[in-house]
This record gives sequence, structure tokens and C-alpha cells, in this order.
Amino acid sequence: MDFTIENYKSLINELKGNDYSFVPFKAFLQVDDNKIITLRHDVDLLPQNSLRFAKIQNELGIPGSYYFRAVPESWDERIIQEIENLGHEVGYHYENMDTCNGDMDKAWDDFRYNLDKLRKLVEVKTICMHGSPRSKFDNKELWSKYDYKSLDLIGEPYYDVDFDKVFYITDTGRRWDGWKTSVRDKVPQQEEWIKQGLVFHSTQDIIRAVEQGTMNNEQRTMNNEQQTLNPELRIPNFPNKIMFTMHPQRWHDKALPWFKELLMQSVKNHIKKVLFVK
Repeated sequence: MDFTIENYKSLINELKGNDYSFVPFKAFLQVDDNKIITLRHDVDLLPQNSLRFAKIQNELGIPGSYYFRAVPESWDERIIQEIENLGHEVGYHYENMDTCNGDMDKAWDDFRYNLDKLRKLVEVKTICMHGSPRSKFDNKELWSKYDYKSLDLIGEPYYDVDFDKVFYITDTGRRWDGWKTSVRDKVPQQEEWIKQGLVFHSTQDIIRAVEQGTMNNEQRTMNNEQQTLNPELRIPNFPNKIMFTMHPQRWHDKALPWFKELLMQSVKNHIKKVLFVK
């Protein structure tokens, strides 16, 4: 079973044990260290799941970034403040072009209203677009007319990260190769990453790639020989600078919600692939 809390812990522990350092997104924009990761979390639903992730990371001594939507199914003021108190960054997961039906001026007013509301609870220095596949609007279009940096914001992942230097991997679609069914959560460098073999379907695929970086010379030689004999065993080296995007509502350790999420996301992926993905 994938997308369990235990699998999540295994992934984070493997990354940490392989000498990756972790920084919140606002710091990730300002450092150029080797072997560095930012953990971005889109709190689309079930904010209590995000709080659980935040507690796990706090226990491991690593920070993350959590982006909350201004809708009841995401916005929980107690959880927002508790996550910041655990040492994590909180940001705004904006979707104002959707909620304002494409009216840019209304969307700008709505964006500033929600940002101010969030800033009354916590510090906010970065934002991240929420992409709804059913909407005809791209929320990033707001920045063709307005400038979020005029509001003392320092970054938005789709504008301020150089993906020629940063590997981007997301559990969109409840799979790590979710770009195949993603409508908006994608970057143009994906085709080059595919050519490099940087394709991971399961959490265990990622863990195996990270483990390869911890092999000694003898183990790596044996592994390379096995891959030569059987190309299907080929495991790419995991990149050094990475942005993970996770949706904590997809990760469960109880059978009923786990199966519910699996079924719901499978149906959604099929619909997106048929109707929306080009």
C-alpha cells in the first residue's frame, strides 16, 4: 500500500539519512546549497492531515511550507497557527480567478483581502496557485496585470523557481508521475526529466533512488551490473535540489479513508485524462 503515513515517514527519513537538508520555501528561494529540499504542502482539504504531517516533521527537526485555501474545507485558524508554532512556514493557496469568475480586478481585491486575513494569524511571505481542473480559469493569469511582490511577498513557485536547476516532484493525482493526468500542476522541464529517467510512480520508487545515493562503491558496482543485465532494474540517481509538493489529504493509515481516497482519485484521474489533459 502506498500513500500511508508509514510510507511518508520512510520517505522523509530516507531523505534525511542521505544528508539532504530541509528548508521552508521562503528560504529555498534564497539559498544555493547542494542536496537541499523544500517540502511544499497544498492544504486543499482535511487540514488535520496537514497538522499531522507538520507534527511528524517537527519531531524530525525539519521545516515545511503549508499553503491554505480561503475556503471552509481548508481554512482552520487553530491549525494554521499551530502549524506555524511548530516551526513551519504558512502561505496562501490562492484561487481568486476561479472564485471571481475571471474578473481580474475583483480577483485582485479578493486576493488582498484573503492575504490580509491570513496575515492577521501568521506571517506570510510566499504564495502558491491552486489549480482546479474543472475551472476554465488559470489562477496565475492574475499576475499578467498585478504584481504580488508589491505586497511584500517574495515568491510563488511557478514564477520564482528555476526548474532548470530544481527538480519538481508532486503527488498530484495520488501518484508521483501525476503529470500524466495533471491539468495545471506541471512545468515544461518535465519532458527533459523523462529523458533522464527521472520518473517515479510510487513512494518506494523514490526511496530506492535515494538509497542508491547511500551505496558504497562495491554496492554501486553490483547494482550497476544488475541494471546492465536487466534494464528494468535501472534506478536513476535522485537529484540534489528538489521541491516536493504533497497533498496531505491523500495520505492515510486507516483502511476506510485510504480506500476512499484511492477510489476517488482514480475516478478523477480518468476524467481529467479524458476531458482536460491535452
